[in-house]
Amino acid sequence: MKNRLLWPIVALVALLLLNLIFTPSFFALRIQDGHLYGGLVDVLKNGAPTLLIAIGMTLVIATRGIDLSVGAVAAIAAAVTCVHIGTSPDVGTALVGMAIALVLCAVLGLWNGFLVAGLGIQPIIATLVLMTAGRGIAMLVTEGQIITVNNNAYRQVGAGFVVLPVSILISLAVLGLVAFTTRKTALGMLIESVGVNPEASRLAGVKSRTIIWTVYVFAAVCAGIAGLMISSNVSAADANSNGLWIEMDAILAVVIGGTSLAGGRYSLAGTLLGSLIIQTLTTTVYTIGVAAEVTLVFKAVVVITVCLIQSPKARAALSFRKVAVSS
Repeated sequence: MKNRLLWPIVALVALLLLNLIFTPSFFALRIQDGHLYGGLVDVLKNGAPTLLIAIGMTLVIATRGIDLSVGAVAAIAAAVTCVHIGTSPDVGTALVGMAIALVLCAVLGLWNGFLVAGLGIQPIIATLVLMTAGRGIAMLVTEGQIITVNNNAYRQVGAGFVVLPVSILISLAVLGLVAFTTRKTALGMLIESVGVNPEASRLAGVKSRTIIWTVYVFAAVCAGIAGLMISSNVSAADANSNGLWIEMDAILAVVIGGTSLAGGRYSLAGTLLGSLIIQTLTTTVYTIGVAAEVTLVFKAVVVITVCLIQSPKARAALSFRKVAVSS
């Protein structure tokens, strides 16, 4: 009962069963033209960008940081790629455009890392700068227009299939790579040590600034890839809507998964569960017919309920009241 992952699992199962009640075919899977389709596949596909950003956010939060700019970075990546592709159907053009976008995202991550680790600015303020300016940059790149492309190679990133949707495979591959790197090498321990006590880590010889720069660059690259997924799925870049508020979903996914905003220990498995909960919750809202004007309220109620159930203090308070009543 004390396992942090228990209640996220319970919440996810409850949401899936609720969808099954309203849509009896929700768990049904079918293969058509070598592609796997079904309600569960849709949840995974639509949640892939959130999961990808949440992975990067997990490492940032583990160092006592936060990155509010990931949504804007995703919009910039989509804008740069689509403008570069233009009307070209060539594979090479798409690859070059995506490469340019991801390099730019890494530079933006370096900027965030510089403000946080180099100048010592609070992460929420440092990344708020790019969160605000990033949308403007994306608007400048697209000249305020929705840029549409017709490039099959680019479309594969967000809408392609290799049995499963390519976006799912990319997100799971990144999750596996991060899990292996942080749990099988010393990197994970160094990230946790910086989050627990940056000054003690520095005195122990840990290059805390380098660690912080690294996680912000990684989070920005993850945001860039997510932006490419979102954009390529509709073959268009809209600077106003691409990645809008996805940073909030990513932070919620990390917190629901049991990672503390105070830094230190983190859970990638919890982040995966949190991302699935967020996306399943979005699906559930439409499935049960919640009115559009109360959608965010419904979502907030479910999220805060899960967080309270996870809280040791809240559980202790409930247990105390139960004992008091019974006595």
